[in-house]
Amino acid sequence: MTQETHMTQGPLTTEAGAPVADNQNSETAGVGGPVLLLQDQLLLEKLAHFNRERIPERVVQARGAGAYGTFTVTADVTPYTRAAFLSEVGKRTETFLRFSTVAGNLGAVDAVDAVRDPRGFALKFYTEEGNYDLVGNNTPVFFVKDAIKFPDFIHTQKRDPYTGSQEADNVWDFWGLSPESTHQVTWLFGDRGIPASYRHTDGFGSHTYQWNNEAGEAFWVKYHFKTDQGIKNLTQAEANRLAGEDPDSHQRDLREAIERGEYPTWTVGVQVMPVADAATYRFNPFDLTKVGPHADHPVIEFGKLELNRNPENVFAEVEQSIFSPAHFVPGIGPSPDKMLQGRLFAYGDAHRYRVGVNAGHLPVNRPHATVARTHARDGLLYDGRHGGARNCEPNSFGGPFQSDRPLWSATAVAGGTGNHPAPVHAEDDDFVQAGNLYRLMSEDEKERLIGNLAGFIAKVSRDDVAERAIDNFRRADADYGKRLEAAVQALRG
Repeated sequence: MTQETHMTQGPLTTEAGAPVADNQNSETAGVGGPVLLLQDQLLLEKLAHFNRERIPERVVQARGAGAYGTFTVTADVTPYTRAAFLSEVGKRTETFLRFSTVAGNLGAVDAVDAVRDPRGFALKFYTEEGNYDLVGNNTPVFFVKDAIKFPDFIHTQKRDPYTGSQEADNVWDFWGLSPESTHQVTWLFGDRGIPASYRHTDGFGSHTYQWNNEAGEAFWVKYHFKTDQGIKNLTQAEANRLAGEDPDSHQRDLREAIERGEYPTWTVGVQVMPVADAATYRFNPFDLTKVGPHADHPVIEFGKLELNRNPENVFAEVEQSIFSPAHFVPGIGPSPDKMLQGRLFAYGDAHRYRVGVNAGHLPVNRPHATVARTHARDGLLYDGRHGGARNCEPNSFGGPFQSDRPLWSATAVAGGTGNHPAPVHAEDDDFVQAGNLYRLMSEDEKERLIGNLAGFIAKVSRDDVAERAIDNFRRADADYGKRLEAAVQALRG
């Protein structure tokens, strides 16, 4: 940020730069008379600007914190991708990472950091080939596997249109009728459901993406960010206390750690699957409710992420930051993951509505090493950067031209169009991985999981909704369901 962008000492001015004679008193018709509202342009300017200081908050992941940093390549991955920022060991790329909670509002009374909710992990790489955005969470899975169900899911997490509060009936009715959510719900209500801070949680790309190398070979990959600070979590009782004492605990912790020079880091790895293996793999590799077992595809460590600089203005750099999984660079692309396919549209559409069609012109969003050469003109925030250049392609006046090389490799498709469920693989099941996760837990972890779930399910008003929800956990593991049923019955009397 240049010195000219900072507030400097000198006379107060209007937005147009004219000096302000009196910033304490509105103009009135005589002493004690009515305000000359149309004539007092400073008053109008200040009130009008104040009314517009808040852009619409994000529909999901509204509450968050961010920091700048660097990504450094630590191992050779060129056999798998031709992405320039991953082309050599030791190469460094500037980044911006935004953490967030998913369901909470930005500034409501109940908007706190220490809440049981997935944490967004949205990372922007300012590469020499343009910005690459990786939009993930602190969990490797999600509640639904098709974007067509995403709005319905989020509606259950938000305020009920009649009561104005989140309702257990809505949440558990949806989860009970959506058995694919069982795996993520087990994550969420387990010990990792409330991280102690943003620094003490892992990150995941969650979706499957494509990498492709110089030879044109393609691979399916999953990203992992392992916190070097160690995993630390809060119990529900600790979170309840902290929420009342310091609702901004996560944001404060991240900011103050960086101010102290205690820069948080993550070890970055990737699971790699040859494209040809996907069709016959035992799980659907494009199902966001499933993890890829490490025994089948080990995590290959290839980088280090460090956060080392705080934003100077939260609104300008965190609230107005935009991320889209459609922001790829050569050597990286999408997969047939149906949730990812929906997000390729939804994220860009959300920031065009929320921040404006020229949100990419803002400093936090624009590329660092390249210039965006597009034919997009005008609209909110347009800065006239193109001058009088012609805005069409092709043209013979020196305009930008296409590269003629796709960013990623083509994916083979077959069959007729229609509303198709995802293909079923040999071991596809909505419950097996949730059961596996439960059986990996210690006895103490299981007790806390059961207690967290039972406390919420017990709030459901209808027995059939509660029983359907419990049955999904019973199908994941008989002991899981039996203990949960007993705990809910004890709470409901």
